[in-house]
Amino acid sequence: TNAWATGQWDITQLNHPTSCLLLTAAIAIKLGLVPFHFWFPEVLQGSPLMTALLLSTLMKFPPLTLLLMTSKSLNPALLTTMALASAALGGWMGLNQTQTRKILAFSSISHLGWIAIILVYSPKLALLTFYLYTIMTSAVFMALNKIKALNMSMVLTSWTKTPVLNATLMLMLLSLAGLPPLTG
Repeated sequence: TNAWATGQWDITQLNHPTSCLLLTAAIAIKLGLVPFHFWFPEVLQGSPLMTALLLSTLMKFPPLTLLLMTSKSLNPALLTTMALASAALGGWMGLNQTQTRKILAFSSISHLGWIAIILVYSPKLALLTFYLYTIMTSAVFMALNKIKALNMSMVLTSWTKTPVLNATLMLMLLSLAGLPPLTG
């Protein structure tokens, strides 16, 4: 629609409101932002841990890059609303889960909501936040893969087999939860 309305094929200079809305919605679907988040927890739950790791980290990089490139021409009110809803809903929905992949899916929704909020004000800080999220999430998925834990009760019972890995996993989970001395 932007090419029809303005003759511009460059997506970094969107001028038409419909183009801005469609691009914002498309990026929100790929990032799993609210209200387009419903697919993400179910896909992560049905995937092996290493596939879920790729979906939670590497597959978020292209849409986030596109969001960084086009952030000046997107609707900031719409993006902020979706981001705030994602941060809140991701945190609330994750509280009731016992499956590790669903917990990490809702954590991802919440983190990407915070990243989208930060992006409106400071794109460089948003990129740093995404890098920290990627490192911590990768470490959690690799630790869960090592101890073969599918739910939180399996994490708790594997404490005797790998105490150092479980202690590290708990610190990483606390970091993803956003406790102050940690990076989350």
